[in-house]
Amino acid sequence: MQIEVLKSKIHRVTLTEANLDYMGSITIDEDLMDAAGLIENEKVQVVNVNNGERLETYVIRGKRASGTICLNGPAARKGMAGDIIVIIAYAIMDFEEAKSHQPKVIFPKSGNKL
Repeated sequence: MQIEVLKSKIHRVTLTEANLDYMGSITIDEDLMDAAGLIENEKVQVVNVNNGERLETYVIRGKRASGTICLNGPAARKGMAGDIIVIIAYAIMDFEEAKSHQPKVIFPKSGNKL
């Protein structure tokens, strides 16, 4: 049996931008991506703490050490600069493997820094 479990989480980062005129996705500082074990184009769930909005999109690599967290395209309607969000990725794995799986969860500091 396979189940879906938490793989990665960036807990409570601040949106720095919302760019409606972009194709879509979420841009994430590459340092945060590395720390959370996310890769470009990976599917993520974004949860907005300020307004309760939830959406699924994919990751675009942002400039390293920039602190950038930007909702792009239609996703930009779900949040605005200054909102606090949680970024979550899941993995499908064997039930037995899932029992010992340890997700990568990071808690960035002010300015979306590690």
